[in-house]
Amino acid sequence: MGRGPSIEGRKNAEDAKRAKVFTKLIREITVATRSGVADPAGNPRLRAAVDKALSANMTKDTIERAIKRGSGADGGADMQDLRYEGYGPGGVALIIECFTDNPTRTVADVRHALTKHGGNLGTSGSVAFQFTRCGELAYATRGDAAAEEKVLEAALDAGADDVINEGGESTVLCAPESFEAVQQALIAAGLRAEHAGVGMRPNNRVAVSAETAETLLDLVEKLEGLDDVSEVYHNAELPANGT
Repeated sequence: MGRGPSIEGRKNAEDAKRAKVFTKLIREITVATRSGVADPAGNPRLRAAVDKALSANMTKDTIERAIKRGSGADGGADMQDLRYEGYGPGGVALIIECFTDNPTRTVADVRHALTKHGGNLGTSGSVAFQFTRCGELAYATRGDAAAEEKVLEAALDAGADDVINEGGESTVLCAPESFEAVQQALIAAGLRAEHAGVGMRPNNRVAVSAETAETLLDLVEKLEGLDDVSEVYHNAELPANGT
């Protein structure tokens, strides 16, 4: 008797989660379009957003409508690309990137989440100097020396800056403007990234206790659950059992 509602409940939850992901992707495409041209071939940021949307099984019609909004139709011109900086539990530095058509609502939601978790909103530039914007492409090499060498060789040939092997992954780092070329070169070498994109990487990580890590992860989950938030970055070095 309980099996039907349970299945239905799971489906509803999955549908709600999917809808939230699509909302964020549509906003990302809209803002990426506004930042350049409406053609993905001439707008690397838009091309990356479209690739991410296609990976999430978004239809081409939906993507095209988002691009249309970003070009100024259907109210898309109201969307803004904002970044907030602040501190989480234990003084962990946070950068919160948002797409929004209502900055007043967004900053209130972000401030509320931070305050509830022992953090606070900082001024512009208060923590940004602790991060560097760069391209990252992560490959599941699982500690296989041959696989790590293949990624390293292809990445350096493509003009990447560094490759870091840890936790069973090889992470390729490159300048933001080189990301597209490096990604395409690695694809041509037969390598498929587990995840890839341009984001903020901490210059140094700060070790935190298990208790602080738990609160921080709860805060990040809360922030990422906000419709207007697209990415959350922090500089905490989580305990081995953290994620």
